[in-house]
Amino acid sequence: MSSRISVILPAFNEEQSIGLVLDDLPQDRLHQIIVVDNASTDATAEVARQHGATVVSEPRRGYGSACLKGIATLDHPDIVVFLDADYSDYPEEIDLLVQPIEAGEQDFVLGSRMLLKESRKALLPQARYGNKLAVFLIQLFFGHRYTDLGPFRAIRYASLMDIGMQDTNFGWTVEMQIKAVKKKLRILEVPVRYRWRVGVSKITGTVSGTFKAGTKIIYTIFKYLLT
Repeated sequence: MSSRISVILPAFNEEQSIGLVLDDLPQDRLHQIIVVDNASTDATAEVARQHGATVVSEPRRGYGSACLKGIATLDHPDIVVFLDADYSDYPEEIDLLVQPIEAGEQDFVLGSRMLLKESRKALLPQARYGNKLAVFLIQLFFGHRYTDLGPFRAIRYASLMDIGMQDTNFGWTVEMQIKAVKKKLRILEVPVRYRWRVGVSKITGTVSGTFKAGTKIIYTIFKYLLT
């Protein structure tokens, strides 16, 4: 029997890209596609519905808040995939992340943008350097070598429930990766393609967003070092 796969897409003002993302997903293979409208002021929710997604609203701004809302909406899948709504990832590569979990070989599969030269080029310099610092600190303090904090990731549903995600904003990705190590999940990174996103990044596209994200990521690493 095939796995029940649910996809969660946090989305804030992504009306230009969300339809492209949804159209490239293998919708006939997926159990749920949940777009979390994170207080958008444009037609993100309407476009998402037109392209076959279930849309839920999360008025509290924050990447982690949107992901938590998506988790609360899940209908007991086997595997949960997180994917950005800006069309920077390649949604059709979802099987690269899901198959090792379906095969019973892994619990958590991270799509790394750092393993392919062409993918690294699409990352802004501040994102590349921030990633390098974060994964260095994770290896130093927690003993696991990651290459990226990429948003495209798949995790066994039971494992996701076990790690108990909490962060409501920029610390979400690093929290999941640290908790996966601490819970001794079977972890794999796979190379994924990456391209310039549609529109301007709300995080690394601004100085204030970059500073806030970087500060929260470093804070989160030290927080879990002490717990």
